[in-house]
Amino acid sequence: MKVNFYVEDLLFFRYIGCSTVAKTLYNSMKGIPGLEVTWKKYGNHADIVHFHTFGPLADLNRRLSRGKTVLTAHSTPRVNMDNIALARAVNKRYPHIYRRFDHIITISRPCHEEVTAMVPDMPVTMIPNGVDREFFQKDEEKGAAFREDYNIPEDSRVVLTVAQQTPRKGLYDFLALSRACPDSTFVWIGGFPYGALSKDYHKIKRLKLQCGRNVIFPGHINDIIKPYSAADVFFMPSYAETFGLVILEALSCGLPVIAREIPEFRDIYGDSILYFSERSEVPALLEDERSLGRCARGAREFSARFDIRDIAEKHVRLYRELIG
Repeated sequence: MKVNFYVEDLLFFRYIGCSTVAKTLYNSMKGIPGLEVTWKKYGNHADIVHFHTFGPLADLNRRLSRGKTVLTAHSTPRVNMDNIALARAVNKRYPHIYRRFDHIITISRPCHEEVTAMVPDMPVTMIPNGVDREFFQKDEEKGAAFREDYNIPEDSRVVLTVAQQTPRKGLYDFLALSRACPDSTFVWIGGFPYGALSKDYHKIKRLKLQCGRNVIFPGHINDIIKPYSAADVFFMPSYAETFGLVILEALSCGLPVIAREIPEFRDIYGDSILYFSERSEVPALLEDERSLGRCARGAREFSARFDIRDIAEKHVRLYRELIG
């Protein structure tokens, strides 16, 4: 069986979550017997073409493809709000876009419910994202190197967030929390993959210039294991997600996680992480060493439920069903 992966990962788009998922899944499938996988081939004769974005280049590939076309719904209308400018106009096109494909893969129960409500006539299968647990492991040397690179003292608690810099991801709460907890170092990895089309682009750039000395914005970095290894706590204040892959990466690295109480996180991560509803609750959670320790001890083990090798096998079973 021949499978071609396609994702629009040009320039800064290679840092968005769907690009990470696509590449991880592609790499995990390369060693599966009886499977020939290719990356971003145009007009090939693959049995399955698996799309992870649906922009103009992906649409051209779809029209040139001969095999069954599958789209993973990393993006849905709900997660565009407070994430990109003109979200309402873009969201109107989703049902039409989804129906261009032969099959849709959803990645969480809330994502599945949203997609099936929009296109009840479409065949849809739910398969969660996976994590490469061999890659996402804590590395003490890399953690120390990251702290040294950014002059973070060894005894300073590092609170890490990995996300696009948008209101939907909870950036304003992150900044407010950094002011409420001046003794901790707050690190936000990520940038503006949509450039000036990102929601509140100019406002956020202005606010970043007014941050305290305990806030660091490294942007995109080549070795993501460095900040994961340097952190003491992972903080995810996002208001809406289809999955929240970075939480899974943090858990695989053994980090305790504090995240906003939203259905997506509760459904996927259950009691393996700590939750907050109001921003004012977070400082107390950061000081709750007992709960943070409990979460850290179970983090790595929990991530095994989403091992990328198992998730890859689920995809392959679906591919085989689609080609009969």
